[in-house]
Amino acid sequence: MKIESSLLEKIERFVLDLLKDESPKIYLYHTPGHTTEVVSNAVHIGHQENLTEEEMNILLAAAWFHDVGYLKTYYGHEIESAEIADIFLKQNGVDANTRDIVFETIMATTFPHSPITRVAKVLCDADFMHLGKPNYFEKAEALRQELNNVSVRKTKRAEFEQNSLKMFEQHQWHTEYCKNTLEKVKKKNMEKLKEQIASRNTTKKDDSKPKSYSRGVDSMYRLTARNQINLSRIADNKSNILISLNGILISLALATLVSKFREESAIILPTTIFILSSLATIILATLSTRPNISSGKFTREDIKQKKVNLLFFGNFYNMDLEDYEWAVNEMINDGPYLYSALTKDQYLLGRVLAKKYRLLRWAYYVFMVGMILSVVAFLLVFIRFS
Repeated sequence: MKIESSLLEKIERFVLDLLKDESPKIYLYHTPGHTTEVVSNAVHIGHQENLTEEEMNILLAAAWFHDVGYLKTYYGHEIESAEIADIFLKQNGVDANTRDIVFETIMATTFPHSPITRVAKVLCDADFMHLGKPNYFEKAEALRQELNNVSVRKTKRAEFEQNSLKMFEQHQWHTEYCKNTLEKVKKKNMEKLKEQIASRNTTKKDDSKPKSYSRGVDSMYRLTARNQINLSRIADNKSNILISLNGILISLALATLVSKFREESAIILPTTIFILSSLATIILATLSTRPNISSGKFTREDIKQKKVNLLFFGNFYNMDLEDYEWAVNEMINDGPYLYSALTKDQYLLGRVLAKKYRLLRWAYYVFMVGMILSVVAFLLVFIRFS
């Protein structure tokens, strides 16, 4: 089934109800009104680009869903939006090929843009159409306030303007309509932004203030942490599978083969190989999931010397709440210390992952070799005594 007009009406009701019910009040830019505006922009550009009816329907579906991922996560929301759209369309009987196109169209809105299809190009331009509109600075201020509402670290106006200028320089239109009608206003907005930045007295900047970091750096830490947590979850699932499978195999071997040792002494060796290899696999898989927890305490001197990673629970679970709150405030007010802690956290997660996968790899090797040797031993016994 393709996307029909009746389904588009259902999508519109679903998305608007979802956004109105669940959008945080601190969202001042990514509001239901923003989604409606992007849909309107997409319709206008799509007609100017002469999209077919099928392309327009896919475009509208993607436009409605493109920002619903903000309800789950602020950074990296595109994948969440695409997955919500895919689930909804699947439940409403849309074929897999059409769902894949909608999925990729939404993912194409990840900045910097690199759309391939005509539909994706239209949606990217519709989403960033405000860059070429006279009310750009009004929209930008709403976005700045929203970022301050959702971020741990406040974004100063000067930093926000510098990031905005980088975005202007990276951005480009993908449709002929926008190139012809919006580029001129976009250039005026960019020039005005440059003037605002130049007017600030950067020479009076306090060098003692913490180093500022871009939104891209925050996104990098967030996405890296999510990826490492997912990899850790995958490793634990694989370990659980090995433990469960080999536990069942040992139980079966003990119940069916060991009892026959007196009658069939020839099967003692292959059965022993089988049981020992399964037991070794269980041990290695269990070691890969075994937690390693430190003392859970630190001193104020450790915090002043920036030796403690407060993002790992093993370093503070034995501390009093008052001491922990003081330490966290010290870290938050020290930008380099905060990002150093994030970096250490990523590094230590990586070390844990490396240990997990190394033990898990050995578990699979032992399981594979043990099964091969057991089967060969049983075959030799069978051939010898048959």
